[in-house]
Amino acid sequence: METIKLNIDLNVNQLIEAAKQLSPKDRLKLNDAIWNHDMVIPIEHQKIVLERMAKAKTNPERLLDWDEVSKAL
Repeated sequence: METIKLNIDLNVNQLIEAAKQLSPKDRLKLNDAIWNHDMVIPIEHQKIVLERMAKAKTNPERLLDWDEVSKAL
């Protein structure tokens, strides 16, 4: 198994540039390592999302069309 030990200060942009230097296979490994980590979503955040989904379902005309919104940005 290949190991790499880093102990350097990087800002986010530098970290991204370093990740771009990885092979596609290693980038996928990095992506899996980041996203397969068990993330705990706080109950308060879950409730907010569920409330917004319920509002959208009961009142769909309140939603904005992404294509129209993105043109305005």
